[in-house]
Amino acid sequence: MTDYMEENLDMPLRKVLAIMQDRIMNQTTYLGVKALKNPLDHWVYQELIYENQPDVIIEIGNANGGSTLSLAHLCDLLGRGKVIGLDISHQGIPESVKSHCRITFIEGDACQCLTDVVKLISADDRVLIIEDSSHTYENTLNILRTYSTLLKPGDYFIVEDSICHHGLSVGPNPGPYEAIEAFLEENGDFEVDRSRESFLITWNPKGYLRRIRLSEKGSA
Repeated sequence: MTDYMEENLDMPLRKVLAIMQDRIMNQTTYLGVKALKNPLDHWVYQELIYENQPDVIIEIGNANGGSTLSLAHLCDLLGRGKVIGLDISHQGIPESVKSHCRITFIEGDACQCLTDVVKLISADDRVLIIEDSSHTYENTLNILRTYSTLLKPGDYFIVEDSICHHGLSVGPNPGPYEAIEAFLEENGDFEVDRSRESFLITWNPKGYLRRIRLSEKGSA
């Protein structure tokens, strides 16, 4: 049964989130390619990409490739940048996505593939990282520790699906939200930019991390 906004203005936010989650997981596409993204967050991504003009966007966890393709198209519109897609397998990604000239896909465990990723990045490149892989606490924290070294002050590390058990009763528990908090406790070079959550509804609560300084330990 379809829920219409004007008939449900007093609906609890938790139910709204559940309806959106069902839509995202089962119907959402980008140019016909399945894309497991909250469109409100994705709108924020394009704002951030326009503001920061990253040379490299690293997307960890690509699923069917819809969001990867959308990121490449944003680079097309800006006339700059490339996308590195990391996942255990890319079998579910159509050739139309794999063949885009701005996208390079790397298969394997993200932390074990760091050397391969670094080869594709120049010393002066500005980098945006989007983490959307298994969402387990351990893996998310390891990816934060490993890939944060690639960022310069002003660059962003977006951790997706920290909504797990902080808005939706889905996914690992503890999960990304707890991994973010643990990472921030041990690394003072990053801060949460909650201004990026200004639509209120986000799948990434506390997940927009901005590098604010370079320490000797965390320098890129």
